[in-house]
Amino acid sequence: MADTETIRADSSYLAAGANRYSAASDWSAEGVVAFGSDANVCLWNPQNPRGISSILSQHTGHVKAVKFLPRLEGDDKTILISGGDDKVVRAWSVSPRDATASYLQAVEGHAEPINCIAALGVTPAGAPTKRIFATGAADATVRIWAHDSAANEEPFKLLQSVKTTKKFIPLALALSPLDDEANGIVLAVVGTTNAVQIFTAGASDLEFTLQATLPGHENWVRSLDFIKEKTEAGSDLLLASASQDKYVRLWRLHQGTALSALNNATGLDLSVSLTPGNKIHKISAGGTKYCIMFEALLLGHEDWIYTARWSRTADGKLLLLSASADNSLSIWESDPESGIWITGARLGEVSREKGATTATGSIGGFWTGLWSPAGTTVITLGRTGSWRRWDYNPSDDAWQQTYAISGHTRAVTGLSWSQDGTYLLSTSSDQTTRLHAQWTGNGTDSSSSGSWHEMSRPQIHGYDLNCIATLGPTSSFVSGADEKLMRVFTEPRAVAKMLSCLTNSKIDMSSAPDAADMPVLGLSNKAIDNTSSERQPESQEEEEGGLSQSNFTIPAALEAPTTHPPFEENLSRHTLWPEVEKLYGHGYEISCLCSSHDGKIIASACKASSLNHAVIRLFETDKWTELRPPLQAHSLTVARVRFSGDDELLLSVGRDRQWVVWGRSGTGYELVQQMQKGHSRMILDCAWGPAEEKKRVFATAGRDKLVRFWVGDNKEFGLGGEMKEAEPVTAVDFLPEVTTEGKMVLAVGTEAGRVMVVTLGVAEEGKVEVVKKAVLDKGLWLPGTVVQLAWRPKTAEQDEKKRELAIAGEDGSLRIYEVEV
Repeated sequence: MADTETIRADSSYLAAGANRYSAASDWSAEGVVAFGSDANVCLWNPQNPRGISSILSQHTGHVKAVKFLPRLEGDDKTILISGGDDKVVRAWSVSPRDATASYLQAVEGHAEPINCIAALGVTPAGAPTKRIFATGAADATVRIWAHDSAANEEPFKLLQSVKTTKKFIPLALALSPLDDEANGIVLAVVGTTNAVQIFTAGASDLEFTLQATLPGHENWVRSLDFIKEKTEAGSDLLLASASQDKYVRLWRLHQGTALSALNNATGLDLSVSLTPGNKIHKISAGGTKYCIMFEALLLGHEDWIYTARWSRTADGKLLLLSASADNSLSIWESDPESGIWITGARLGEVSREKGATTATGSIGGFWTGLWSPAGTTVITLGRTGSWRRWDYNPSDDAWQQTYAISGHTRAVTGLSWSQDGTYLLSTSSDQTTRLHAQWTGNGTDSSSSGSWHEMSRPQIHGYDLNCIATLGPTSSFVSGADEKLMRVFTEPRAVAKMLSCLTNSKIDMSSAPDAADMPVLGLSNKAIDNTSSERQPESQEEEEGGLSQSNFTIPAALEAPTTHPPFEENLSRHTLWPEVEKLYGHGYEISCLCSSHDGKIIASACKASSLNHAVIRLFETDKWTELRPPLQAHSLTVARVRFSGDDELLLSVGRDRQWVVWGRSGTGYELVQQMQKGHSRMILDCAWGPAEEKKRVFATAGRDKLVRFWVGDNKEFGLGGEMKEAEPVTAVDFLPEVTTEGKMVLAVGTEAGRVMVVTLGVAEEGKVEVVKKAVLDKGLWLPGTVVQLAWRPKTAEQDEKKRELAIAGEDGSLRIYEVEV
């Protein structure tokens, strides 16, 4: 056995959908966005077209809150704080230059999941600046922490634990200095109550006490944000609170008496502010008196408001960004003459348009809204886990949408490359199939050339998807889900045209439909031609219910020569692939499937606990009929089926611990060899090695922590060797070709998220020898199970020594690593 070495790999593509929590994302002053994705924290610089730069794995539960601590003078890195369902606060050191990070430590204290984090830099009189942050959790407490980077042993120190009054669960926190000298600090806390609680502390003692409770909201409050009204010294402090009651309330914090606060509030309607329900609240901090009064009520959203965040323009004007479940972002500004807050811009979608509530139309609202440090870009998160982005164009005085990033929101369950390696298809438990491809850049920006993006969303389903396979050289694929049938899809003309523009790929659009659409109450994508867009509704109910496709037109973004990857609304509505066939026969949910390399046969299996259902069914793709009888040998669920490179043999493995080889016989396959005790525990995956003149090799991976290599001819195979691992092996895949030295390369993935690249040699006597075993650097591991591995077919542009490996993770991430072989 060769010694194990650690190797680095370049991340060609990292895709992960963001968690739908309003506090689970933050944009640093240096331009790096951090967001929670399942149990990971992802780093993304929106100015870099290559998307996510790092996926940080340490949490053991969903990440619900992330926050960058303010940088102090002399810091070359930024501290990132994250928390979530694992009840632990974790700290990271982030490099703004390349948006990478290293793990610092875990800080424990909360007894329940952490929901929100707020941070502040504090400079007590005569003392150096230090960072404090507050964490709110489902244990109905807010904990105040201090961070001292100079303290090597305990840089994080718990200062105080505050129990919320009436024991509500905190959902949002905000920290701010109360004056220019930072002698006092204010902490606002909201959550599963309709009031805003105000705590204050002196900068020297940092002991927070409850000073006021601000009524007014009629439902839970979801977001808080402080900002100084003006940049001049002595300016008042403004607090924005966003609620599920569909309103944003603005509050004014003023140093001094109530009368001076009224004089300072320009354009304030005193009849509103001095009503009994809007009384002036008196507070104190550090020996100084302050007062809080209601400033304004912002109306305009039609559903829950998740976040409200301030920004200041270069000329000092205040802007407020609110994100709502009504699928819109609103940018509010104060009218300079009247002082009334009005909507300066509204971004997103009109939720009442036809089709907006269909499976392909609904984006489920916007869960968070973030400003860039300069205030010239906004991003927001939708239900699909994808980000949307708008950049401000000063010449047009308008916000223009541009492409952002996307990813699966639940476990990635299947991968399949197109035969020429142009694109990668992935399926997920989030009920979507997504197509990822490499953008050539088209001469736009050299930095975008070679970057990977989601280019199409061929299938949006109503069941969790389990497996996928491309059909040979054609632009079609078959997928299986938690249902008894398989569905076959073909590429529409609009998507083929777009991919040709973005990837410089060749297309054949002779017989393809124009596009696809999904009926409101159906699961089958229907082919649509531009001519059929004039179809009249067949009934009054169809017209009134918006069920017709009469409004469907292929968007100009897909019809015209495309210069950038599609936006999220086009991905979710206009890049579906039409369904051309359904394949029936199985009695339970589909567990695995594969296609022969010539695309003429599909092999599939379903979940089973008996011989009658643990069969492999074969379908020919010419007339889409089943080749009977089904292949019967397994007694439990078949976990994986794989065709050999020349399609002469079919290999199947299953939960019954056996593997079976089937050989071609006429138009179908028949039993060649059955190994009932291939492993001591269930076999989870298998792979054929590249074809050789004399011997065939395949590998099996099992829960018994073994990878076994089997060598033989077309009729009989024997054990050629095995490789022991520290945890169950869940995924294997052979590089389709041998290396220049004549060796085989096998990728191995484990239940613990480790990924290895193993170089193998086959001796004359049929023994398989491990020549080299390389484990990817720990920073590239997955936090959970590696579900599937797939090497990219060799392309003309690829380096002979470097190949790309696609990795599907149970954590919902899809990764493509460039590995030296």
